[in-house]
Amino acid sequence: QVQLVESGGGLVQAGGSLRLSCAASGRTFSSYAMGWFRQAPGKEREFVAAISWSGGSTYYADSVKGRFTISREKNTVYLQMNSLKPEDTAVYYCAAKKSPRITMQAMIAHQYDYWGQGTQVTVSS
Repeated sequence: QVQLVESGGGLVQAGGSLRLSCAASGRTFSSYAMGWFRQAPGKEREFVAAISWSGGSTYYADSVKGRFTISREKNTVYLQMNSLKPEDTAVYYCAAKKSPRITMQAMIAHQYDYWGQGTQVTVSS
C-alpha cells in the first residue's frame, strides 16, 4: 500500500508560479511511476504530467508543455508550475502506478493504482 499526500496548492495571480509536492509513504516508492492529474469543476479528470521511477522519462499534456515541470527526489514528486493561467484552476492529484516505466498509457487515469486526496490550485485573472 502506498499513501500519497499533496501540498503546495493555493491562490496565485495569472503569470505566477506554484510548486506542488506529493509525499509518498508505504511500500517501495522508487519502483513506481508517478503522475499528476487535475480536475476542474464540472469537468473530467485530466492528465497533466508523468515521470518514470528513474526520472529519466517524462510526459506532459500539450496544455502545460513548456510551463510545468515534473520531477522526483527520494519519496517526493514535484510539479513546478510557471506562467499559470486561469484555466489551470483545478484540484490537482498525484497518483502512483505499479510500474517503473511510463508509456503513453501513463496519460490514462485508470492506469494508476494509488491516489492522493488532492490540493486546490486557483489562478486569478
